[in-house]
This record gives sequence, structure tokens and C-alpha cells, in this order.
Amino acid sequence: MSERPSIDQLTADLREHAYLADRGLATVLSLSLQLEKPLLVEGEAGVGKTELAKVLAQVLDARLIRLQCYEGIDVAHALYDWSYTRQLLYIRALETGAVADPSRTLHDLFGREFLERRPLLDAIECPDPVAPVLLIDEIDRADDEFEAFLLELLSDFQVTIPEIGTVRAASRPRVVLTSNRTRDLHDALKRRCLYHWIGHPGMEREIAIVRARVPGVPERLAVQAAAFVASLRELDLAKVPGVAETIDWIQALVALGESELEGGVVDATLGSVLKHHEDIELVRDGNLSRLVAQAREA
Repeated sequence: MSERPSIDQLTADLREHAYLADRGLATVLSLSLQLEKPLLVEGEAGVGKTELAKVLAQVLDARLIRLQCYEGIDVAHALYDWSYTRQLLYIRALETGAVADPSRTLHDLFGREFLERRPLLDAIECPDPVAPVLLIDEIDRADDEFEAFLLELLSDFQVTIPEIGTVRAASRPRVVLTSNRTRDLHDALKRRCLYHWIGHPGMEREIAIVRARVPGVPERLAVQAAAFVASLRELDLAKVPGVAETIDWIQALVALGESELEGGVVDATLGSVLKHHEDIELVRDGNLSRLVAQAREA
């Protein structure tokens, strides 16, 4: 498909890959592709932020390059590093005279043949005919210094390697940044991106997502499970379940051969939809029977 699809076409293409984007998300994603600007997607965990980049790569028939951020991530992990093993072997070859080319010296230690490309440099120098989709996942987990480092990349799609010089992208990668908003990102980073917030879907939309992601799910089970999860989100939980947890739970129920919710099965499978012991106990202590009964009436 075109790398600059219309909103309707993009919505349809995403749907073909079982990703149901609302009009707002499809609009900002289409603009991101047309303007060649990074897209920053924020939202609670499990609402489909990472999945958006994965599906976009499938839609564009492009390579997905993923950089998973974490506290302490630096240039050596994100951009490039030097292969010290190859450099050491090269030094030994020079010392023993095993290097065939007499013009080679120690100054060549920091040539490109000793460079190990990490995800960011891999995206910039990608030789594919279709520009890759670069996923910078959970940028809020990285520190301020790394966030500042990204500014040059997101502005000009170029990076500077002191030993080599400035490396520029021949074609701009499609960049999707995700954040769970564990901390606020700097305005300088946000200015370089288009922005969209993905919230928890309404019940009807969640049922549609479940149908798309779990083919063959019994209709009654899909409706009841979506209603049950919607009720869970109204409780004072440490971690509210996202769509990803809904899908995991329904897949577990289908694997058990269930066609509708039953109290005993729900109790036994709560660990598929709730990930904190305190949350599971809260639901079990006085809420489980009521929530199951409400869901069965949906």
C-alpha cells in the first residue's frame, strides 16, 4: 500500500490486521505518515500502543525496528557500540604482520567494519526500499539525558558519531514513540512529535476488538467478559486491566472450553486479567459474585 494512505484507507488496512483504530487515532497516524513526523502515543498499559507500531509495519510492508527503553539506557545500547573483540583481533593481526594490506594502521580501529549498529543507527541506515518503522517503546522509562539525545534524531533524522562524522537517513523512518506516562516528557521532545492519547475503549468497541483478535470466540462469552472487565475498571485497583489483559483472559477461557462466564472459572482465571495479588483479593472479597452476575446480564 501507499506510505501516505488516506484516513479511511489506513483505518481499513489496520482493521485487516485486527487492529481497530478510532477516527482520531487513524487521523493522527495518517498525518504522521504524510508529514513524516514522529508520533508520540501515550496511554495506560495494555491499550494497544506497542501493537500499533507492529501492525503499522505490517500494513506498510516495512521492517519493524524496536528500541525498548529502560532506566540507564545509553548510546551504546541505542545507537552504536564498538566491537572490542574484533578490534583486539585486528591489533594482534597488526602486531604479527598478518594484515595483508600494509596501509592499514591502528587509526583504522574505529572504522565502520568495527561498528556494531544498534536500533537507532539501524533505522537511519536501513537499506530497504520501504522505510522502516522505528518503535521507541516506553520512552518514559529512559532518563532525561537519553531523551535529550533523541532530539537530534527526531528533528533531522541524523546522528553524530565522533569517530566517523554525521550519519543522515536517506529516507526517514516512520517513528512511533510510546509512553505509559510514568513521568512527564520534556516539551522539546513533544514539539518534535504529533501526539495522541489512547484510552480504554468503550464496551462495544472492546467487544469488537475481542472478536477481531480472538477469532471464533463465542458471542456470549465476548460480551460477558468485556462487561466484567469494564466493571473491574471501576474498582480501586492497583493496576487496571487493559485490552491486552481482556484478550489474554478470553483466550484462556476459550482454551478451557468456556462459552460464558461461571463464578468458579472466573475465580480460577483471575490471574489472566489481574496482575496484582491485592487486586485479585479485592475482587474475591465480596465483589466476584456481583460482578459475574452483572456480566451475565449484559
